[in-house]
Amino acid sequence: MDDQAHAARATWNLLHDLWTMTPKCRRSLSCMDAAIRQARKDIDWLAVLPAQAAQAVLKTYHRAWVNRWEGRADEPNFKARFRTVMSVDIPQGRDLNVTRVHRRWGMVNIPKVGRVRFRWTKNLPIGKRAGKENRITGARLVKDVLGWHIAFRIQTLEPKPEPHQGPEVGIDAGVNLPLALSDGNHQDHGRSPRLPDKTADRDKWLNPDEKAKLLRLEQRAAHRKSFRKPKERTSSRLRNTYDQIRQLRATATRRAADWQHKTTTDIARTYGTVVVEQLNIPNMVKSAKGTIEQPGKNVAQKSGLNRSISQEAWGRTVTLLTYKTARYGGTLHKVPAPNTSLRCSACGFITPGSREDQATFVCKNPDCGWSGNADWNAARNILHLYRMGQALIPAAGKAVVRRTRGVKPATAR
Repeated sequence: MDDQAHAARATWNLLHDLWTMTPKCRRSLSCMDAAIRQARKDIDWLAVLPAQAAQAVLKTYHRAWVNRWEGRADEPNFKARFRTVMSVDIPQGRDLNVTRVHRRWGMVNIPKVGRVRFRWTKNLPIGKRAGKENRITGARLVKDVLGWHIAFRIQTLEPKPEPHQGPEVGIDAGVNLPLALSDGNHQDHGRSPRLPDKTADRDKWLNPDEKAKLLRLEQRAAHRKSFRKPKERTSSRLRNTYDQIRQLRATATRRAADWQHKTTTDIARTYGTVVVEQLNIPNMVKSAKGTIEQPGKNVAQKSGLNRSISQEAWGRTVTLLTYKTARYGGTLHKVPAPNTSLRCSACGFITPGSREDQATFVCKNPDCGWSGNADWNAARNILHLYRMGQALIPAAGKAVVRRTRGVKPATAR
């Protein structure tokens, strides 16, 4: 499987070179397909990749260019060896011949590899449950530091869900409080980034023993790296230490994704209308270093905030909520983000000094004086914007404000 993954990456790179060198008038799928077939005949190590998997690489590469032409993504580029996830696509499901051995394990047929055992984590349409409308259409092999994994593509017919009759809720994504809900049912993973140990901000999903082990491994790696001469090949012991570090990092990443999936599923099941704010996350995590002529301020603090925002994966949370709310019959809406954290959710005014503390909101309006969690205050403002008809409608890649007829945007209520 390692050889197939390397061959698939090389096929992508060869296709990319051939596509960019070929004049635009002569670029076509048929020409690229003929080139792949000839290359598999002439080069032995490219023939390790099954023919169907090579065709899948071509389809994926062409799909990447279509996404570029339609403005949904950047141009496809070269796949480097050490920065690319090793993967192999199996586009035909009829050759997999999936069988279940017992409760925890199953067997699958991998082309040019043979029968392979895999961990059974979800029910698959095999045997009597399989049919034209409920069947396995393919699979994808992916390798990370924890080993090889297989993801099955399944075609199934599901009934259209009934409209969700649950309540409305506004959600504000934060750092101190991961998901603040407007009704006070906040979702916290219990791993605050403001812990006394230095590794808490980076590896807060590891338990104390794992953090101590990670610290020992990093010290060991730094010690062994000090003996390596410039341009000298990395020793086996140092590579082994790096692999152990990556395994702990991958464990933390999986725990974070597991919490995110379970939390978003619970929200989609509970609420019929979910409202979030439209965030431009790439701009939020830009470095504050500045230039030589105009150096930035508080660079270290901004760098720590950027890491915390990236680890919380706000964009993935919205993506999960988008398809999960639709699955359970609910809807997800986005509202403009400006001033949601600065405006008081009780009186509706923006008064200077209300956000002196990062975690607490205290309204400085003499007639109000409301105080509470800052993220909760923002979540209430997000829900209010939706109820005032300020939801955003995506149109041609832009966000358009939808306002209810006869209702003006209010700064006070």
